[in-house]
Amino acid sequence: MRRRRVMSGILGAAMMPAWPGAAVAGVGSLNLLVGGPPAARTSRWGNACALAMQAGFPGTPQIITQAVGGLDGVTGANQLDALVVPDGRTAAILPGAALIAWLTGDSRVHFDPTRWIPVMAGSNSGVLVVRPAPGKAADLAGLRAAAPLRLAADQPQSNDLAALLALAGMGVATAPVFGLRDIGAKTRAFLSGEVNAVFVSGEGVPEDIAPLSAGGGVPVFSLGGWAADGTVMVDPLFPQLPDVAAFGAAQGAAIALEYQAAAAAARLDFIVVLPKLTAPGAVAQWRQAGLSAMGSAGLAAAARASSVILQPAAIAVSALSTLSAMAADQGNLQAFLVQRFGWQPG
Repeated sequence: MRRRRVMSGILGAAMMPAWPGAAVAGVGSLNLLVGGPPAARTSRWGNACALAMQAGFPGTPQIITQAVGGLDGVTGANQLDALVVPDGRTAAILPGAALIAWLTGDSRVHFDPTRWIPVMAGSNSGVLVVRPAPGKAADLAGLRAAAPLRLAADQPQSNDLAALLALAGMGVATAPVFGLRDIGAKTRAFLSGEVNAVFVSGEGVPEDIAPLSAGGGVPVFSLGGWAADGTVMVDPLFPQLPDVAAFGAAQGAAIALEYQAAAAAARLDFIVVLPKLTAPGAVAQWRQAGLSAMGSAGLAAAARASSVILQPAAIAVSALSTLSAMAADQGNLQAFLVQRFGWQPG
């Protein structure tokens, strides 16, 4: 509730559709397509980013937001690729969930995120919390000995995919309990003993871990964070936790690329992008506005309250490059999901 109050207190961008004619960035109003319904998480970030980015453009144009589609951002992403003219006047803000849908081959996906031009992003944490077996340490040997790990999960097409792939790469057998859609349901299942592991990701991870720790949970690894050069490092919000590579010593070669792509998507709370073929001058203006927004007091306060780290274009580029690197292996990932969990995209 605290992070939602902070977000609500700083949002002031208008919520109305506007698709004006030809113009250049910095003249008249600009547009931010929001992949998600009004008042939902990505929409709130869209309002906050639009308001904060305005001052970064010459002439301080109004940035008008338009909320489109459902929570996973797929409809918004489809609209970005199919309908947005790359004239530099319209960007989009999308949740990482849209990238998970692309990775897993969701039949609704008609977009290619590897061709988007990133402007900025917000990254979040991802931490695996387990209840160690009696007499076992909360290390890799302990996880293997206590397997199968009963992991609370939404579905394979969610942030939980990163944890499932990480554990598979470490040789830890899992028996995921699917259908637990939010952290509240996962926490209740953990406290009742129905599951003994929860992957906590998204906004507010430190506060969401607290009741799990009180119930005997131990954080064992994180997805890590991004260094300035785009490489993966220890998560700055959890500096005491090893990332997946350090905890597991070495990833299984068969799913290494798949894990890296899923982890990159899961770490993205939101990403602001321009459509392919946008002119370099317009890209430079949007990226400068993104940097300006990152330094604004309002957006910075919202990020701190949500345990989100604002990231410049270079980090967003690195994230999409990770997805691009495994594009040819999407079939391998989908085959893994079918064989291991009997799951196929809708």
